[in-house]
Amino acid sequence: MAHEDNVIRTGTALHWKPKDIIGKMTLNDFLFSNDYRHIAIKGVLTSLIMLAIGGSFAMIFRTELMLPDVQILGARVYITLMTLHGLFMVFGFLIPMTLSITYYMIPKVLGTERLLWSWAAQASYWTIVAAAIFLIIGRPDFTWTFYAPMSLRVGDDLLWMGYVAIILVAISEFLAGLVLLKNAFSGATKVGWGKLPLMGWGSLTVGALLVVSTFPLGFIGYGLLSDWSQWADVAYFDPARGGSVMTFLYVFWTYGHPAVYLPFIPALAVLYTLLPRFLGRPIWSHWSGVIAFILLMIFAMPIGPHHFQTAFTISGWYERMVQIITLFVFIPSIMHVFNWIATLWGGVIPTSAKRAIPFKFLIAAIAFLIYGGATAYLNAQISIDADFIHNTYWIPGHFHAMFLGFVAQMMVGSIYYLYPYFTGRMYHQGLANTHFWLWQVGIFTKVTMMFYAGYAYFPRWVYDYLAIPDWKFSQFFITIAGYLIGTGFLVFIFNFAWSAKRGEAAADEPWPVKYDASIDSATPAE
Repeated sequence: MAHEDNVIRTGTALHWKPKDIIGKMTLNDFLFSNDYRHIAIKGVLTSLIMLAIGGSFAMIFRTELMLPDVQILGARVYITLMTLHGLFMVFGFLIPMTLSITYYMIPKVLGTERLLWSWAAQASYWTIVAAAIFLIIGRPDFTWTFYAPMSLRVGDDLLWMGYVAIILVAISEFLAGLVLLKNAFSGATKVGWGKLPLMGWGSLTVGALLVVSTFPLGFIGYGLLSDWSQWADVAYFDPARGGSVMTFLYVFWTYGHPAVYLPFIPALAVLYTLLPRFLGRPIWSHWSGVIAFILLMIFAMPIGPHHFQTAFTISGWYERMVQIITLFVFIPSIMHVFNWIATLWGGVIPTSAKRAIPFKFLIAAIAFLIYGGATAYLNAQISIDADFIHNTYWIPGHFHAMFLGFVAQMMVGSIYYLYPYFTGRMYHQGLANTHFWLWQVGIFTKVTMMFYAGYAYFPRWVYDYLAIPDWKFSQFFITIAGYLIGTGFLVFIFNFAWSAKRGEAAADEPWPVKYDASIDSATPAE
């Protein structure tokens, strides 16, 4: 019976067949089809465009920061590019990409071959596209956290578009949350909560976070728009008119910290889905994965104030409580990592897995999760945060390790895995390996040099800096690393487009490992 449960939990039913979906999609399919495959592929392709736009903005201001003194950008242009980079990467690439991959995988894993409430997924997609258009036209320069009152004092007459974009993002993510909750509950009804695959549990927990956390984000957008336009007698966040900056901080980070987990949890679920397929054996502990998902969902909500724990307004017992709960997040994170390591350790790793590019990205993503998580221990310490971490490059070092090193690599790895199901062909192995190694060297160098710069007290949000040796050294190599990552992305896009027409036709089973829930070691098909 346990073996049958493992088969259901892993979602190994034969619902995966290579097919040229992209090549046969019509324009009408792309724009209006509610087929989960079309919605997912549309979301993936659009997210890659968002990544290209956000990455291009980063490369421009990275070039400025490569050397001290002003090279090509002024302060206003720099902060605008920085703002758009952050907004496009988080709200245009990371979250929509993980949602799109989930839209494709959950019907496959549950064996339903349909996405319930696909109309809401469709509406969510178009809403985020509208938000991106508003951002491009409005060109806000209020940073990706849009702190008041600064965000009310900058920009030009089109700044209101940035506030409307925030509201649209909230609506889009709320709709996506409803879709994931509906499909997760439907899956549990079909197979039972005890047999629900970890993809279902991931969708359930992130769906709940999306639905709950996006209300404060929508209120932030509305409050900023209202304060800026002064259409109401009351001011929410503008202290010059009686508003409260601390209210903004608490409301924003009630969304802002759960937002960290909105792409993170689906990436965990994808990893749990792919790992057994490559190894040919079940996850070491299904229930520890379930518990870890639930704990992440619970701990995500109350710890937002650690983002401003150096402020005197949260000193005392409350500050200490936030620190302790933040440290609790390590418990489910370690449970996930230990579960994967135990699964890898539990038997032979097939040669076919070692050669597979998705598996390589999967392993690299685990390594960066450990790297980013271990260094994050210092972030929660009040004294250390107040001394040198807060508002230094240590912070972007941490979230680049987690977002770029873990989430983005898991998503790119999943695209490689799904490539034959999208196109009916296999990617070019040599180009994929080139992309993989460019990213590993680039991301590791970038993250490590950001930590180095943060330890040297290099501040965030600056477009020029003094010619201090440690600062020059770190900024130079961060920029070089950015070029490596960008080059790897170009190789990836070329491989994606070239192989769709000229790649080798995919076999009926592109990933030849026979899954057996009753054994501890893999049975590779060499």
